Amino acid sequence: MDELLKNYEHLIESAALIPSDGGRFEVSVNGQLIYSKLQTKRHAEAGEIVNLIHKMVEG
Repeated sequence: MDELLKNYEHLIESAALIPSDGGRFEVSVNGQLIYSKLQTKRHAEAGEIVNLIHKMVEG
């Protein structure tokens, strides 16, 4: 989370980690879902979330 805020604090309005159950792991940035373990049926790989956010903010 620190790396994301350091690099993209000027573009990210909100970021939150919300505990859940049922194997759910979802990442949303500014209200947009960018990763869902339930949809992909796998854990995110190292660096994958950061790369997805980078693609989102860089357009």
